[in-house]
Amino acid sequence: MATVRDIIQRKGGEVFSVAPDTTVYDVLSAMAQRNVGAMIVASGGKVDGIVSERDCVRKVDLAGKSAKSAKVSEIMTEKVIYVEANQPLEECMALMIEKNIRHLPVYDGKELLGLISVRDVLKEMIDMQKFMISQLEHYITGG
Repeated sequence: MATVRDIIQRKGGEVFSVAPDTTVYDVLSAMAQRNVGAMIVASGGKVDGIVSERDCVRKVDLAGKSAKSAKVSEIMTEKVIYVEANQPLEECMALMIEKNIRHLPVYDGKELLGLISVRDVLKEMIDMQKFMISQLEHYITGG
């Protein structure tokens, strides 16, 4: 059974973060540059929250704020839901669906290993299913 650690190992564990006083405009620029949809908000080595493109649209534009002056701390999600690296992918997917979230930090104890997206989880699950199907076809055909 695949775990969240498998995704982190395949995609790499680079964690992109910004400070709480970063402007929304700057975090959007950083996300675009790195081709990611969310970033950890951290200060002093401690995770303060998480901010996503969705947060930027819903909590800045729709609230009539300016991305150039609003700070990430004003729009970030402070109660960060996370998963442990040894959790099965199925649990991770169920959590994302239940909580309606698209990004999850991954921890190994107290160490932040990375950030995964719902796309990462779906890709991993599809790859596992393709492998199982090919093994079954190979078994059935005796090849």
